[in-house]
Amino acid sequence: MSTASRPYPVVQDLIESFADWLKHRREINEMRQLDRADFDRIANDLRIAPDDLEELVRHGQHSADELPKMLEQLGISAEGLGRAQPLLLRDLERVCSLCNHKGQCDRDLADGTAAENYHGYCANASTLESLDRTDVAPR
Repeated sequence: MSTASRPYPVVQDLIESFADWLKHRREINEMRQLDRADFDRIANDLRIAPDDLEELVRHGQHSADELPKMLEQLGISAEGLGRAQPLLLRDLERVCSLCNHKGQCDRDLADGTAAENYHGYCANASTLESLDRTDVAPR
């Protein structure tokens, strides 16, 4: 729904944000109700450390929203990377989700300067630099 067709866009945005927050709180509560063995088994099935899984749930479903934008600014197709190296893409998402430099990244992405600056703060920098751009270039 566009802003022009919504009578109170600010109120609607606040309501949606609050609804997302409530949903996230429910997800965290569900996770806390699991016993440790079940939780560890889920983490093992996902091939990540239990502490990382706990942190990923805490950060929420939008915690890696910067990655596709970063890939785009670097001339890398997220779709192509997902086809060519799905486990690598998943690891990039995990690292992005756990990042402590979201503010700097978001500013650089908005300014269009992420490709020049990400080396200084992005934990995925060395992995992104090692990608063969011909395998994952946008088509």
